[in-house]
Amino acid sequence: MSISNVTVFMPSVFTLIGIPGLESVQCWFGIPFCAIYLIGMIGNSVLLIIIKSERSLHEPMYIFVAMLGVTDIALATTIMPKMLGIFWFHVPEIYFESCLLQMWLIHSFQGIESGILMAMALDRYVAICYPLRHRAIFSHQLVTQIGAMITLRAAILVAPCLVLIKCRLQFYHTTIISHCYCEHMAIVKLAAENVRVNKIYGLFVAFSIAIFDITFITLSYIQIFITVFRLPQKEARSKAFNTCIAHICVFLQFYFLAFFSFFTHRFGARVPPYIHILFSSLYLLVPPFLNPLVYGAKTKQIRIHVVKMLCS
Repeated sequence: MSISNVTVFMPSVFTLIGIPGLESVQCWFGIPFCAIYLIGMIGNSVLLIIIKSERSLHEPMYIFVAMLGVTDIALATTIMPKMLGIFWFHVPEIYFESCLLQMWLIHSFQGIESGILMAMALDRYVAICYPLRHRAIFSHQLVTQIGAMITLRAAILVAPCLVLIKCRLQFYHTTIISHCYCEHMAIVKLAAENVRVNKIYGLFVAFSIAIFDITFITLSYIQIFITVFRLPQKEARSKAFNTCIAHICVFLQFYFLAFFSFFTHRFGARVPPYIHILFSSLYLLVPPFLNPLVYGAKTKQIRIHVVKMLCS
């Protein structure tokens, strides 16, 4: 397999080292990571059960929350088993094809989550700015179509990253990935060939999804705030704001962690590697952990049904 003593030709296996610089103590990081994962799984599962069982919650807003919950479960489950395998069971090897599949799933689910946040912002915009037309505009058919388009957009945009790695990159300096999971730039940096096309396309996917979604979210909330401030009654303004608080909190924490992870990975040469790996791992695990807590605490209808479930 080795072509020379400095490059490897078409490796069949990669090695994930976990948290670089903290290999000796990373087994202890598995405990809080596993706890965050389990709490997130339980919280999102409870949300899904409540939304599915309560017909009063079969509305666009809660259907999008359910979509977000499914995406969170899938995203966290994509990385957590392998991460615990590295931390606790010392199984760092991963097949090349499995690594590419994990990379595609991770970035696809990230794109889907961003798209769902955009759809939720548009739903709130129509509900507050055009309340009488909301039910007619956001029909169940439209919600289904939006979910399908968001999923296809992410899957199709990320797929060429796999093709570019598989077809263009054949020689690698090393097969050791300094990460807890297979991430696009972590794989590309191993290559001993020209990776400019891979980097450019990776940036294109990241920025096209982020800029498109953030622009729509920002414009939606500008219109929402303009409409809310024009409401004559203070109680009506407060009620309108309360329907948006949960979404704003989720939106801010998702994109803050996303941009921090993105820029430190590409431009943070002075940032210690273990800081980047920890934050990039938390970026994938914290949203599934926080989202059900935020929606459970800030959404009255969900909170009422959670209390009923606990009491019964």
